[in-house]
Amino acid sequence: MSFTTVHPGQLSIIASDVDARPMSFVQAGERLGYEPAVARAICQLLDLKPVWFDYPIDQFYPILSSGQHDVVWFSQAITQERRAWADFTRPYGRFDAAVLVREESLISHPKDLAGMRVGCLGAGNYLELAEQFPDLEWVTFLSHSQVFSEMLQALKQGQIDALLKDALLLLTAEADDATFRVAFQLPIQNPFGIGVLPGNRELLDALNQALNQLIVDGVLAKLWAQWIPYKPFPF
Repeated sequence: MSFTTVHPGQLSIIASDVDARPMSFVQAGERLGYEPAVARAICQLLDLKPVWFDYPIDQFYPILSSGQHDVVWFSQAITQERRAWADFTRPYGRFDAAVLVREESLISHPKDLAGMRVGCLGAGNYLELAEQFPDLEWVTFLSHSQVFSEMLQALKQGQIDALLKDALLLLTAEADDATFRVAFQLPIQNPFGIGVLPGNRELLDALNQALNQLIVDGVLAKLWAQWIPYKPFPF
């Protein structure tokens, strides 16, 4: 299998140190979660060393375009907008969205959001869901390393009435803090993939072959069960 990377023997990964468990988080200097585990498994098959570089989320694709790194790999739903910036691998996961509220909130259904202030990431793909909720006020947050904590604090303090984000993150927040409750999930099954520097077809093919091998060998299912045991494996 012949392919090239920016630095021979390494896969240079654009990511973030934002706490996005169980997908990705940094603890005591070690990168943990489902995505880093899959990255290590793929790099082992391809005889590469994964090396992560943390950037603001809204700068991922301009930085990829600079040619200094090989891939964007951090909770990236495959959207038409992102396809303009990167070539994407086959999905390594499919994920839903959810709405988090305070425990005492009466919100339990999308119709209950009418007139509410709902927080979301300004650089996130869930802004595309806005058309489904025309009667509410969107409150957008700028991406930075502590943005999720900032969003949770805004919800707790009543600055927003609800928070729209990845279901996995919000389920984790609910489990960690009894003052929060996941009001409902949106079964959108967004495919998440690895964004590859456009034009590097050989690397894209190699990553796809490695992902397929992990699925066939049952490794991807095992990593999913390790990090996301409360959701059925999607492949």
